[in-house]
Amino acid sequence: MGAPIAVGVDGFAESPPAAHWAAREALLRDLRLRLIHAWNPPSPEAPTLPHEDDLNYWAQRLLTDLVGELRDTHPGLRVSAELVPRETVPALLDAARDAEMLVLGSRGRGTPGGFLLGSTGRHVLAHGERPVVMVHADDRPLTADVTVGVCLRGANEETLRFAFDAAARRGGALRAVHAGAGGPESGEAAADALDAALRPWREKYPGIPVAEALTSERPALGVMHTAPGSGLLVLGRAETEPDPVPRLGPVIQAAVHHAPCPVVVVPCG
Repeated sequence: MGAPIAVGVDGFAESPPAAHWAAREALLRDLRLRLIHAWNPPSPEAPTLPHEDDLNYWAQRLLTDLVGELRDTHPGLRVSAELVPRETVPALLDAARDAEMLVLGSRGRGTPGGFLLGSTGRHVLAHGERPVVMVHADDRPLTADVTVGVCLRGANEETLRFAFDAAARRGGALRAVHAGAGGPESGEAAADALDAALRPWREKYPGIPVAEALTSERPALGVMHTAPGSGLLVLGRAETEPDPVPRLGPVIQAAVHHAPCPVVVVPCG
């Protein structure tokens, strides 16, 4: 049995859309879905409260109701739920280690003040050992196509593996974009490097239509301008030294704030 898809849930409105996206992905991959709700329970000395005032009761009720909703909406889904008595970030990072991917929900782009990536999402994206998917509350199913950002100066294997596999499972096309192709990386040299990076994956997935895009725009803008119309945007995250302040880089930062579809951040060596 394969590793599950894990999804972090809480009491906010962005959790159900993320859970439903994760449920569809679990069915697509024939995997289990595991709901994680990190929760610091009251101390054992806390007085017993009636249900309407007992936060433990409502935390468990949140999971029970969401599991029922997911089973009704997605027949055949294998789903479990767990109330984890830990701080949110460590609980999610631990869940991610044992999962195929971790899915998190984020505020929609139309919310007052715009979409903001919270501290939990920022830490998990920066330190997750497995792919982390950010689903905006207002994401809607678009197409089966997948866009992937390719860095010609870094490792792309895990990013391209995820992107080609996702396109194959969805029956969509793949758009590979390298942005910031200026100076010595411009013209034929950049095109040849992008083609070389994609060639082994094209051979492994011969049925997937692949389009290549090179742009001299700054990477964050170039990726954002290529992503519209896609159902998924896949980006790599270079490994960095441990840092108490999570650093995501401008491309990932722009994507999780403004991409028109769910964003997958794949840790790369």
